[in-house]
Amino acid sequence: MNLRAMGLVGGVVLAAGVGSAATPRPNIVFCFADDWGRHAGCYAALDDRPTINALLKTPVIDRLAREGVVFRNAFVPAPSCTPCRSALLSGRYFWQTGRGAILQGAVWDPSIPSYPLLLREAGYHIGQTYKVWSPGTPNDAPYGGPQHEYERAGRRYNQFSQNASRLVKAGRTFEEAKAELLAEVRENFRQYLADRKPGQPLCYWFGPTLTHREFERDSGRALWGIDPARLRGRLPAFLPDVPEVRMDMADYMGEIQAWDAGVGVIVEELERIGEIDRTVIVVSGDHGMPGVPRGKCNLYDFGVAVALIVRGPGIPGGRVVDDFVNLMDLAPTFLEIGGVAPPAGMTARSMWPVLSSTKSGLVDPSRTWVVTGRERHVAGAREGNRPYPHRALRTKDFLYVRNFAPDRWPMGMPGAELDAGRTPPLEALEHNTFICYADMDASPTKAWLVMNREDPAWAHVLDLAFARRPAEELYDLRNDRDQIRNVADDPSYSTVKEEMSRRLMQILREQNDPRVTEEGGMFERSPFTDSVEAPPRARPTPPPSGVARPAGGGQ
Repeated sequence: MNLRAMGLVGGVVLAAGVGSAATPRPNIVFCFADDWGRHAGCYAALDDRPTINALLKTPVIDRLAREGVVFRNAFVPAPSCTPCRSALLSGRYFWQTGRGAILQGAVWDPSIPSYPLLLREAGYHIGQTYKVWSPGTPNDAPYGGPQHEYERAGRRYNQFSQNASRLVKAGRTFEEAKAELLAEVRENFRQYLADRKPGQPLCYWFGPTLTHREFERDSGRALWGIDPARLRGRLPAFLPDVPEVRMDMADYMGEIQAWDAGVGVIVEELERIGEIDRTVIVVSGDHGMPGVPRGKCNLYDFGVAVALIVRGPGIPGGRVVDDFVNLMDLAPTFLEIGGVAPPAGMTARSMWPVLSSTKSGLVDPSRTWVVTGRERHVAGAREGNRPYPHRALRTKDFLYVRNFAPDRWPMGMPGAELDAGRTPPLEALEHNTFICYADMDASPTKAWLVMNREDPAWAHVLDLAFARRPAEELYDLRNDRDQIRNVADDPSYSTVKEEMSRRLMQILREQNDPRVTEEGGMFERSPFTDSVEAPPRARPTPPPSGVARPAGGGQ
């Protein structure tokens, strides 16, 4: 089966194909978790060393991987939720989305088309549950708005470990608690399906935030039986292999397994209505793990490399592909699947030629690199609300990072108490993101690092996490999978560094990145540097269904 056989020719929907039983257009179901990196059981076989993936139990995602395509080299455009989603919805680099390029203070530019609304115009039934991109407006921009939101059954699944733990403490078994929270996922999706017109193709976004901070402390062990001691020797070199950090990772793993169970509900419902084989299912996340060094808000692989699994009609399964893809490529891919021509200004490329191929390995010889970047994450992380501007070029063998303002703190300023030589209380470090280094979410790992900052044995880890960075970084991935040895000043790498720098800057100029074409330009001026009140915790309690969220949907 191919797109032409489905009634799609040249990116234009054939009139006979819209809602036609003979040639129905594929459904599109996008399962997109907050802060979920490249972590699933199906990736264990692709790892070249022991990792947590071998211990993760993700049977649903693993099934989709067996029946579909697993991407070895999928990356987000930016390791921060709003700019990542802005790029994904628009099919543009994040710096091409106006104020969608930052988190707090983000405003969607209504002149920028977004793929769900284009598919709606083409006859798709669109809808979303939980987080997409919610600037608090009552209209469509860029996707949500109450008219497309299906959350009447609740939002408790978003904080799975906290709510499951409460139910267990109230006398339920864990299986009963899990079933209750998954019933919410099921009912929300069924409400979306109930609003569909006969024969109408689906475009649904399932976007829970359970893998976002905070996690219930020790819930990985208490709820899922994940023994933190089994993680010894499986953490990357920039994470201290100590009990507190292993426990934190185990809790994250528990949320990932709850995420897998939620995806399982969506799959079950598609099977129930008999449309699993009519549906393109895409499973991914918006960036890497939060609250740890080199993860979220960083351009190293732990921050920007994510899982990407795709299953559906016209997609030969059982394949692992090595092509480098940027998640913004999903927008033109979804449009091509839906038979809609991409709008002007969409700079991403459809992945359909890779998906519809029968090949494994490198399918498209031109897909050998990606560019990632970031400007401002949270407000107040640096004086004057200034961003931390950096861009990176990632190839198979090398990662090159350009830090445009090396005098600034990459994860935010140390904060008043650390500047005064005082250690903030442990409780504050675990729950208040903004007390220090505000671009790293509060967490037990962050707390451990700060509490042990005077121990010389961990000085190198503290530097990797929080210290100022040089203007240029270069990592040889053939010898340094964790990207912790910067060889930018090594004369033996001078030719590689010059070539990577030249290629990155050429791409940025071609894509009109203001950081290059205007030497920072708009990102260094109001409204990008306007003050925005920071929330008091790493993740505010989600509002009830139908209530507008803060700009950017929180961290």
